[in-house]
Amino acid sequence: MEYIFLLFAFVCGLGVKLIGIPPLVGYLAAGFLLHAFGYSTTPEITTLANLGITIMLFTIGLKLNIKDLSKREVWFGSIAHTLLWVVVVGAVLIFVGSLAAASFGTLDWQSAALIAFALSFSSTVCVVKVLEEAGESKTRHGKLAIGVLVMQDIFAVVFLVIATGKIPSIYAPLLLLIIPALPLLNRVLNQSGHGELLPLTGFIFALGGYHVFELVNIKGDLGALIFGLLFAKHAKATEMAKSLLAFKDLFLIGFFLSIGLTALPDMAMLGMALVITLLLPVKMALFFWLFTRLSLRGRTAYLGGLVLSNYSEFGLIVGALAVSLGMLNENWLVVLAISTSLSFVLTSIVYRYSHSIYQRIKEPVKRMENDKRLKEDIYPVIADAKILVVGLGRVGIGAFSSLNKLMDNHVWGMDADRVKVQKMRDEGLNVITGDGEDVDLWENLDIRHVELVLLALPSIEDAMNISKQLKNAGYQGKIAAIARYEDEVDALLNNGVDKVFNFFTEAGLGFAEESLSLVNYEAVRTE
Repeated sequence: MEYIFLLFAFVCGLGVKLIGIPPLVGYLAAGFLLHAFGYSTTPEITTLANLGITIMLFTIGLKLNIKDLSKREVWFGSIAHTLLWVVVVGAVLIFVGSLAAASFGTLDWQSAALIAFALSFSSTVCVVKVLEEAGESKTRHGKLAIGVLVMQDIFAVVFLVIATGKIPSIYAPLLLLIIPALPLLNRVLNQSGHGELLPLTGFIFALGGYHVFELVNIKGDLGALIFGLLFAKHAKATEMAKSLLAFKDLFLIGFFLSIGLTALPDMAMLGMALVITLLLPVKMALFFWLFTRLSLRGRTAYLGGLVLSNYSEFGLIVGALAVSLGMLNENWLVVLAISTSLSFVLTSIVYRYSHSIYQRIKEPVKRMENDKRLKEDIYPVIADAKILVVGLGRVGIGAFSSLNKLMDNHVWGMDADRVKVQKMRDEGLNVITGDGEDVDLWENLDIRHVELVLLALPSIEDAMNISKQLKNAGYQGKIAAIARYEDEVDALLNNGVDKVFNFFTEAGLGFAEESLSLVNYEAVRTE
């Protein structure tokens, strides 16, 4: 049975991908279609979904900087948004509920507030998936969104403790013993190598964190997140996160299937779900307004609010709990499932066009900005730059280092990862923090003397977007980019890139040229 589910998910995912829609939309559609055919979720699919969420939260922790949570725009923005949303949406639900009392029963203010609270959460699964597909998890707005998600996870733990009376065990303080055990765990990670033991180590740590926290009556998902956070500064944290990426994406298919398999609505339920879905722009507008009032740049507030404007699977947990306690009619659980699914679809589609939409609305968005600028949002300055390397991953750093030896201070690097940039800057290197897809950055960065821009980015969509923005900003120099597959070369050349280097082909050529220095080339050729 599970094979049929996965096969159907594959067909639907591939089908929507062929028309330019993210595969997760296909997985959700597969779940609804299977439910329409009379199927329901199975324990195996539920286990797959739970495993995907646990691994995903662990990888979030691996990439998280605890300092990001202490920023006012994260903690205050999260709290203020939840409170405002519950008040506004609670009032709307009381009004709409009174019109649909025949199908859903009378909705008092406590029940309306509970539903509004459930809808205040954004989906960790959806947001992280969308950000990773766009390559923006380490951008300013990406880190802001992830910080808000972590704060919401904390709200979830507090709610479950209060609502269920599930008080942490008296043994919960023993969790602090993890800290002195950390050096031993780090040694285990060091010895895991780079092969199959590395992702297996990640599984052990993620599931271990989950079960250890569950043993003391604390939400296991929070344990997986904290365990990831404990290893965030380890040298192999990034490598371990990448090794888990394919497993996480595969297991999350089970999550999206399970959402679709939850229930099939009648017309009344579908109508109510559509009404709740229409509240998503309100959610986005509240985030945007709060973020701009907290002195974030308009683009950061817009993108952060947009990616957070969805509903969370946690809403289903709250709904199920409320139904079991007799606080809600069971029809509301179906409504929450449908509206959550629709929000996933809308976020994954709309965010794909978020940067082109911003190009058209940036003037009114910028007018909403606060005059005050946060330190992280001051535009960087590059001096005497002839070459700019965008993207300082393994390929980008290699190119930057080689060019820096040849051209001294005329080579600059740019990356969205603020921590990485600061480390390189401490080493005396010419690097700046910046999101290559930020049109405002290019308009405020002096690139008049730059003759060559190297786009060392894994996503060709990002490379194409940046090349277009460079041209729009008046850049007159040359652009080079990398491609991992042959079919990506023509796409880049047709979108403003002057030279494309096939990653694997060029690596082989460089390897051969470097190796020739070990032998007498002329002597070998004449033999």
